[in-house]
Amino acid sequence: MPSPPSPASPAIELDALERRYGERVALAGVSLTLPAGATLLVLGPNGAGKSTLLRVLATLLRPHGGSVRVLGDELPERAWAVRRRIGYLGHEPLLYRDLSARENLTLHARLHKVAAARVEELLADVGLAARADDPLHTYSRGMVQRCAIARTVLHDPALVLLDEPRANLDPGAAEILEPLLAGRTRVVTSHDPAEAERADVVLGLRAGRPHDLEGLYAT
Repeated sequence: MPSPPSPASPAIELDALERRYGERVALAGVSLTLPAGATLLVLGPNGAGKSTLLRVLATLLRPHGGSVRVLGDELPERAWAVRRRIGYLGHEPLLYRDLSARENLTLHARLHKVAAARVEELLADVGLAARADDPLHTYSRGMVQRCAIARTVLHDPALVLLDEPRANLDPGAAEILEPLLAGRTRVVTSHDPAEAERADVVLGLRAGRPHDLEGLYAT
């Protein structure tokens, strides 16, 4: 069994990654190395392959070509070992709308064998303590997003994969949530080139392939 990577080891290593949906190529020729603790920003228009890349890294999709190594383990062979060390936030919050924020986080805490005190800590951190017992269907979209981010970091993952995490959040809420992500290796997708200022590494994707940032959004 491979030992966990040292702090100096890459968190993610991609070499000529490929992923298809039937005959359609979703990703091709994607190669990069991301150091542990660094932030990778993935930019590109709709349909560029950004969400597909995150789903491959989250072990939700198998690569069809190339090699993928995450937190020292090869995918898909060692996907089972990687999953417990990843926090994934997709376009869907993966929460039950008829349950409260406290109930949702408690359910995930039990799955990950996380102490109940962590739930209460996160509810306060994301500004939901006062509404913690209200069902999610009474929340605004921004409040649901806060709860989803709390779920993502609940088990203290080494790597967080965030598909447009600032969607539905006002700037003030986004700054409140930033400390929850600090110190973790991050892969973040966005349509906004201005986000590059927050990243250590930037990957442009267009039609599933790496692309220079200049002209990335040209029609």
